[in-house]
Amino acid sequence: MLRALPLLPSVLLLLAFLAGPVVWAFYGSLTNAALTGPGALSPDFVGLDNFVRLFTDPTFPKSLLLTVVFVVASAIIGQNVLGMWIAVLQLRANRTVSAITSTLVVAAWVLPEIVAGFICYAYFSKDGTLNQILAGLGMTGPNWLYSYPMLAIILANIWRGTAFSMMIYQAALNDVPPEITEAAMIDGAGGSQRFFLVTLPMIRTSVSTNLMLITLQTLAAFTLIWVMTAGGPGDDSSTLPVLAYREAFQFGDIGYGTAIAAVMIVIGAVFSIFYVALLRERPAPKAAEPSAPGPRHPTPEQEAAS
Repeated sequence: MLRALPLLPSVLLLLAFLAGPVVWAFYGSLTNAALTGPGALSPDFVGLDNFVRLFTDPTFPKSLLLTVVFVVASAIIGQNVLGMWIAVLQLRANRTVSAITSTLVVAAWVLPEIVAGFICYAYFSKDGTLNQILAGLGMTGPNWLYSYPMLAIILANIWRGTAFSMMIYQAALNDVPPEITEAAMIDGAGGSQRFFLVTLPMIRTSVSTNLMLITLQTLAAFTLIWVMTAGGPGDDSSTLPVLAYREAFQFGDIGYGTAIAAVMIVIGAVFSIFYVALLRERPAPKAAEPSAPGPRHPTPEQEAAS
C-alpha cells in the first residue's frame, strides 16, 4: 500500500484532467445544451435522444466512413510505412544525407498545425504550387480541394506527421543488436528476409506504440482539415471532429455535438484496447534445445565384461 502512495498525485491529476472531462462529456451528450436559447440557460436531461438522432442522421455514416479512411490511409498506412521506410534508409545513408533528410522531414512536424494547414492549402488550391508544377510540365491539374478533398488532406497529414514515426523507428532500429542481423546474413537471409523475420519482430513493441499514438492523433485531427477544406465541399471531407464542431458551434447544438464527441471517445478507446493487447502479446518461448551428450565412460560392469 505504501509503495503506491507516490502514485497518488498522478492518479488525482488523471482523475481531474482526464476522467473528469470524459465523464462530463458523456453527461453533456445526454442533455439539450445549446449556445443560445433555453438550452444555454438551463439544459434539460434528454437521455439518449441525441444518440438516436445521430444514428439516424444520414450524415453520420458518411462522416464515420471518412474518419476511418482518413485514419487508416494517413496514419496506419501512410505515416507508419513511410516513417519506417525513411528510418531504414537512414541507417544506410551517410551522416550528411541522414542529417539533411531528418531536418526536412522533422521541419514539417514542428510547424504549428494551422501554419501547416495554410501551407497545404496553398499547395493544393486551384492556382497553387502543385498545379503550377503540373502546368510547367504541360498538364492541367484539377481543383484538388474541390474534386479530391480527402486525397488532399490525407497527403497533407502524411507529410506533416511522418516525422514522428520516423523518430520512433530510428530509436528502435538503433537498439537492434547488429550481431543478430549479421548472423541472419551469414545464414543466407536476404535484406527483406532479415527485415521481416528478424528486425521487425524485435521492434514490434515500438511498432504497436507508434501505431496507437499516431492513430489517436489522427482521429482527433481538426485544424488541418478545417483550414484546408472546412469539411467541404458539402460534407465530402467532414470527419467526425469537423462534424462535431459544426453541430456544436456553427449550429449551436452543444448536446448533439457532444454526442458525436462521445462516439469519438469510444472509437479511440477501441483502438487503444486493440493496440494495448498487441503490446501485451509476447511470442511463445522456445523450448530449450537438449544439450549435446558428452563422452560416456564405461561402467565397472562393462569394463569387467570387456
